[in-house]
Amino acid sequence: MAYIISVNSTIVSETGGTCVCPAESMADLCVTNVEYMQCVQEIKRDLVTATAAISALTTFAMGLFANMPIACAPGMGLNAYFAYTVVGFHGSGLVSYQVALTAVFVEGLVFVALTVCGMRQWLARAIPSSIKLATGVGIGLYLTLIGLTYSAGIGAITGATSTPMELAGCHPDNKDPTTGMCPTSDKMRNPTMWIGIFCSGFFTVFLMMFRVKGAIIIGILLVSIISWPRGTEVTYFPYTELGDSGFDFFKKVASFHPIQKTLNVQEWNVSSYGGQFGLAFITYVESSTSIDRSTLISIADSYTLTFSTALVLCTPWLVSPALSTRKLKISKALPSPT
Repeated sequence: MAYIISVNSTIVSETGGTCVCPAESMADLCVTNVEYMQCVQEIKRDLVTATAAISALTTFAMGLFANMPIACAPGMGLNAYFAYTVVGFHGSGLVSYQVALTAVFVEGLVFVALTVCGMRQWLARAIPSSIKLATGVGIGLYLTLIGLTYSAGIGAITGATSTPMELAGCHPDNKDPTTGMCPTSDKMRNPTMWIGIFCSGFFTVFLMMFRVKGAIIIGILLVSIISWPRGTEVTYFPYTELGDSGFDFFKKVASFHPIQKTLNVQEWNVSSYGGQFGLAFITYVESSTSIDRSTLISIADSYTLTFSTALVLCTPWLVSPALSTRKLKISKALPSPT
């Protein structure tokens, strides 16, 4: 589950956080603005610290208050919705980063109240089974789509004009600056995409077929090690200002990065953001409820429990993630049923 520390920070930092994109660079959403991208890099480091801290805190609370062997971490569905739909890439969405954070915080408080009064359990039982199952599938497909795009994935697909998506896989510098599509001559020629497909994809599946423990982590480590050396086509640290900054931080090997730009930045004066705040709040409440239902179904299915039994057993841990305003990730520590 530790991979979430990296993935969550990568996805949420795509919003730009508290960084401000100058008006003259809005044409490409500051992708070529070095100063802005360095600020986003700092946001990502802040989010690494925040993700690790909230995961440790809520996992500790799960054991202390619910006495259940369940590890907690930010959910991989809601954070992507937060980054790419609500706030948008580099703040291009309808809701600002600060207002969206306020909506998330208030949603967490509402979830505590709903859990304590039993409303979440009632909602979980009232929704048809087909919708409960479809929710998990939908979240998985949404994350798959993100993993195949350029922003936080391998860049195998991109948005198109006549169709919702199109085959990509070209070098990022060769994409059309207007449409974002790849030229036919360069499609599927990006080496980083093939490393993602074979080293992180097929290789990981191969290890899982032979029940190798830590197969996913091994795949992630392999791709990471390949991307470390500088001067290659697949390096994560190119010889640019941004690459130099990232490599200087990487050379520290181990370092504590204090949260500097994303701590306590909620916008509480939402009077001028009424519609935006309401949209974000309602969306989070509905999405969070759906994700928790899917989590319960996973528990019931993995450990041969009925949905009602899983709901009763797991009622205590519904409070812990609500208090942290973050969602759950189930560990494999639950004992087999006897």
